[in-house]
Amino acid sequence: MGYKETYEAWLSDPYFDDDTKAELKSIAGNDKEIEDRFYMDLEFGTAGLRGVIGAGTNRMNVYTVRRATQGLADYINKVGGADRGVAISYDCRHMSPEFADVAAECLAANGIKAYVFESLRPTPVLSYAVRYLHCIAGINITASHNPAEYNGYKVYWEDGAQITPPHDTGIMDCVKAVAIDKAKTISKQEAIDKGLYQVIGKDIDDPYIAELKKLVIHQDAIDKVGKDITIVYTPLHGTGNIPVRRVLKELGFTNVFVVPEQEKPDGDFPTVSYPNPEAKEAFKLALALGKEKNADLVLATDPDADRLGVYVKDKQGEYHCLTGNMSGCLIGNYVIGQRKARDGKLPADGAFIKSIVTTNLADAIAKDYGIQLIEVLTGFKYIGGKILEFEKSGKGTYLFGMEESYGCLTGTYARDKDAVDASMTLCEAAAYYKTIGWTLWDAMVDLYERLGYYQDAVSAITLKGKEGIEKIGSIMTYLRENPLTGIGDYKVVRTRDYQKDTITDAATGKVEPTGLPKSNVLYYELNDDAWICVRPSGTEPKIKFYYGIKGSSFEDADKKSAAMAKSLEELADKLTK
Repeated sequence: MGYKETYEAWLSDPYFDDDTKAELKSIAGNDKEIEDRFYMDLEFGTAGLRGVIGAGTNRMNVYTVRRATQGLADYINKVGGADRGVAISYDCRHMSPEFADVAAECLAANGIKAYVFESLRPTPVLSYAVRYLHCIAGINITASHNPAEYNGYKVYWEDGAQITPPHDTGIMDCVKAVAIDKAKTISKQEAIDKGLYQVIGKDIDDPYIAELKKLVIHQDAIDKVGKDITIVYTPLHGTGNIPVRRVLKELGFTNVFVVPEQEKPDGDFPTVSYPNPEAKEAFKLALALGKEKNADLVLATDPDADRLGVYVKDKQGEYHCLTGNMSGCLIGNYVIGQRKARDGKLPADGAFIKSIVTTNLADAIAKDYGIQLIEVLTGFKYIGGKILEFEKSGKGTYLFGMEESYGCLTGTYARDKDAVDASMTLCEAAAYYKTIGWTLWDAMVDLYERLGYYQDAVSAITLKGKEGIEKIGSIMTYLRENPLTGIGDYKVVRTRDYQKDTITDAATGKVEPTGLPKSNVLYYELNDDAWICVRPSGTEPKIKFYYGIKGSSFEDADKKSAAMAKSLEELADKLTK
């Protein structure tokens, strides 16, 4: 059936409600819009769904959410996990509470109990809840840091991490087998009456906060100087406000100021065009308040509070923006270093885990402490998978994990990145460094001085719609058929093709496996500890170019990074023509 026929079917089928049909009638005659909404089913990928809210098979709506949940329910019943139930959380976005209930009602219709949070919660709390309640799976209704018109649906498995093989492909196959008008549902009241819909809240929040507080290494430093540290925080209209403020208050940080215009949840994100702490524009109000309060650090969490953005003040009063690579390494170095100082040594099998697009400064930190550096594919679920592997094998001790995309985790209580944890730990680090006369910026500079001035960045090309998806595919094909031998002043030393599972040495031609699952990613190891990675985004209509260099000073690193950016811009222009 073509997109026009599918459009007409939605207008005539009594399964679809009147509001949906009215929305579809409003685009009658707009062939391009109809095509975009119906040319494909919204893809249930390895993390779930993400898309623009609206009517159509290629949109986030109650029908696509119900279809996805039916597929998940079929898989849960197939593996015999129905009696364990599914935890469900949601964020501040439009339709999030409604999508959560649609999922719960579908699960109940399939005999599976849903544990639904009473109100919005951060992503890491859902990860924790799955483990705490011993659920077979979890559903998180969120589009993370995407623009306001988006929403999403992430699936977690029993270990608290987002789904990985074999469960991801198993669930995807089950979802594909479900016709959109055949998913089961019952009313919310019927689900409650059958004991298949249970509201959760404080019973999860309290133990979650208790787990975070167990991770504190220097409560003595907080007791000593916590009242002297000023913190400005913004949840960017999202889910982080209550848990971040709670944990900081309970630890003893008394000077915490929240940006009033961004304190309340709001799916329109009225004060920012893009609710992403990676974007400098998102910090405009927080920095203004930070300067007014003379804050030591300024923090921002994204809408589902799994990513943390940071500005820190130096002794001259200037604020410095920390990239995700910088803040992650600053936190990781603090946690690992202070654990070693406290215990006298680190576990012999200790590991620092990072994604393949994360800075090589992480490698340098691991080498400096004599611990293992483990690389995984992009997606924190792969870090969670390594933690699970350590637990099952009894070999390997998780010390820290991070991604360049502003996400990290200091403990194993959850299996997704946690901006509440990161906020707490960075404030603790600020207190500790203050007791030795340092700012957080001093600690960052010390890291660079000891290990090298690593600088990393990412650029992206946005290619929307059907044509965009096709163009992204052709770019990756072109790069595989025309291998890069160098870029700018750098030469390619080794090329990793994660789709082909090959690492090719440029000098010898020797080929070896990557050792990681297949993924549509190309990675180029360059001389002088530089690198480039090209991959399609898993959550947005973009192709991303990650890169990193190592300099001998801030000035040298800036110069090398600017040159690399220019070379990549030229490459991107060539690829998109």
